[in-house]
Amino acid sequence: MDEARVGRIFREEAGRSVATLVRAFGDIDLAEDAVQEAFAVALQRWPAEGLPPNPGGWITTTARHRAIDRLRRDDRGRELQEQAALGRSEDEPEATGPVIDDRLRLIFTCCHPALSTEARIALTLRLLGGLSTREVAAAFLVPEATMAKRLVRAKHKIKAARIPYRVPTDPELVDRLPPVLAVLYLVYNAGAPGAPGADLRGEAIRLTRTVAALMPDEPEVAGLLALLVLTEARQPARVDHDGSLVVLRDQDRILWDHPLVEEGHALVRACARRDRPGPYQLQAAIGAVHSQAASIEATDWPQILALYDHLLRLSPTPVVALNRAIAYGEVHGPAPALALVDRLDLDTYYLFHATRADLLRRLARPADAVRAYQTAADLAPSPAERTFLEGRAERLAP
Repeated sequence: MDEARVGRIFREEAGRSVATLVRAFGDIDLAEDAVQEAFAVALQRWPAEGLPPNPGGWITTTARHRAIDRLRRDDRGRELQEQAALGRSEDEPEATGPVIDDRLRLIFTCCHPALSTEARIALTLRLLGGLSTREVAAAFLVPEATMAKRLVRAKHKIKAARIPYRVPTDPELVDRLPPVLAVLYLVYNAGAPGAPGADLRGEAIRLTRTVAALMPDEPEVAGLLALLVLTEARQPARVDHDGSLVVLRDQDRILWDHPLVEEGHALVRACARRDRPGPYQLQAAIGAVHSQAASIEATDWPQILALYDHLLRLSPTPVVALNRAIAYGEVHGPAPALALVDRLDLDTYYLFHATRADLLRRLARPADAVRAYQTAADLAPSPAERTFLEGRAERLAP
């Protein structure tokens, strides 16, 4: 067994193990350090002894023992045990309450109002998603050192504010929902083909389904679930037989998972009936329009542009504006779309340069397109995306 396989198991199991230990000991740093130590032991033992029948259970058990040993050695052991007790109120049984999954407990705990929205998302993505600090930084488009400082500050804030690890009450669930949904979306995207994270898509969808069952009257939860299943439906066509990425325009739509498409459409229709549109619902509606078309040429681009207009009013971010510009180019042509793109301040975002490159190619400006593709490749977060973008540049180069 090689280190890469152990790393994949870490991606799959770290969030579950950390959440279990946080519930047991009430200390995030202790839990995270113990899980890291357990995986270091796994790297030493598993290649010689073989993979245990239940790798996740092995990691959690080993990490628990490491945590107990540390508490016994540490003068702060009694203090940490007292903090752990504070994480569970006397009148709240450990296994009951509206959130019964340890990972969801940890998500909602990290999304406490005492933390900034960005800190909530980053900390939960780090702890639950098993992403490195570098990968969390890439998700936020900030330098790694900046994100490391933010994560440390968030953990210190939890300690300083004595934020308990407990099941939120129903009113608290509503207040903490937006950053929780953002976390789930980022975890899913971290597992997409070519992304820096491992395959976390199934876990993100499972957790979103749990939140949807927990909060059936919240349309944005259903909207996120619809967005994720519609995106997941396209995954079988996103990678070619040789492992290269396939963009939406070139995908074989017969390969899409049509039961997932149908589920996504049903969720979008249910959201539309509620008539309380939000960003995830609008993104899901855009995905539904894409999945209705037999080809990229048959896509109802005016409807997609109208949905992006609405989305941009609700979420006026540069990334949404970039996606809207792509749809605008399909309706009005590449020249006005390029003018919209060039107004955006996204110079460190690789898809900004990839979009410019595609528009420049359509405008018969191959030299400019090659330079934009090369810039996008240099900024791409994964080898697969770099290879794809470099291939586009090579095909246009003289």
